[in-house]
Amino acid sequence: MRITTPRWTPGNGASRAVALEVLIHGPMSRSEVARRLDLSPGSLTRLSTPLLESGLLVNVGEHVDGKVGRPSQLIDVVPSSKRFIGMKLTAEEVLGVTTDLRANVLAAAAERLMSREPAKVVDTIAELTARLVEGTPQVTALGIGVGGLLGEHGQVRSAPFLGWTDVPLGAMVEKRTGIPTIIENDLIAFTEYEHWFGAGRGLDRFAVLTLGAGIGYGLVIHDKIVASEDFGIGLVGHWPLDPFGPVCSEGHRGCAKAVLTDTAITQAVSHALGRTVTYQAALDLASSGEAAARRVVDDAGRGLGRMLAAVANLTMPQTVVLGGEGVRLAAVAAEAVQEGLRQDRDPRTEPLPLTVRSGDNTEWCRGAAVVAIQTFVLGRRSGEPGE
Repeated sequence: MRITTPRWTPGNGASRAVALEVLIHGPMSRSEVARRLDLSPGSLTRLSTPLLESGLLVNVGEHVDGKVGRPSQLIDVVPSSKRFIGMKLTAEEVLGVTTDLRANVLAAAAERLMSREPAKVVDTIAELTARLVEGTPQVTALGIGVGGLLGEHGQVRSAPFLGWTDVPLGAMVEKRTGIPTIIENDLIAFTEYEHWFGAGRGLDRFAVLTLGAGIGYGLVIHDKIVASEDFGIGLVGHWPLDPFGPVCSEGHRGCAKAVLTDTAITQAVSHALGRTVTYQAALDLASSGEAAARRVVDDAGRGLGRMLAAVANLTMPQTVVLGGEGVRLAAVAAEAVQEGLRQDRDPRTEPLPLTVRSGDNTEWCRGAAVVAIQTFVLGRRSGEPGE
């Protein structure tokens, strides 16, 4: 039997909209909430009073804005009132965090995978869950980010890095842990964190580009993530960047997968030096001025700049978030990235706002926690149609 995630708010959608506005943007004054939701003061009072009486919202102080009259009373949620777990599943390990209602990380841990057989992976997830819930209040929901193609009800249709096809991961984890579990594509989860609590909060449109073993792309427009059944195939990895570049495993010359992935950069530097180096070592060598590594990394940087230019030209985002375990490329090849941007951008355009993340895997885990939070708060994923 599938475990049901409890609902956050009683009452109608209007009450939930008030609570959601405060969760994402609070603490806020009542007048600001009313303005954002186009509500009269009386309507806001009618909707917010039950939320305050139930303890879902609380008064947290006053705001003095310098205007004549009484200070504004601020209202907020209680982030510590709920606990969520977010996990990132890789080919070698499971990483996890415990968060509060705003995805602030309270604890983090990881477990190595001794096997990629689904039942063994679920055993590891259950062990990590037990570590993360120890000594904390009851966990409301568990989110797991998986790189791959997903189906309904937590079905992993395809996860090449694990060698999985049609694995009912969500049902398996729920049965083992007893916690409502949401399985989501890891890039969607990462994007949803930026959407609700990160650089994209409050923006009409923004994009996410992740670098690492693959190239990921997420887009939010009008408060909705753009997704389809093909999300998870890695389509942006086929984007052409260099007509004279290396060939990828699918036979494309100079595509993003062949130019920007950590594997592509590592292989190119290793071949040039005649010895095997890691991705971070390749970037270190480039930083120190080693000629071959510098050439490879700068070529990749120009490719990254051209990719960013394509995203900017096609979607006109208010910001682009760069993340993923390979994101250090953006710093090491910063001049080349700007060169690639200039190559494909009209000189009259405004500079492209970039938000560069650390590349720490905790960021992926927070994204998975946000998907769990969204399921609790909305009763559905935020990218799904409204009720």
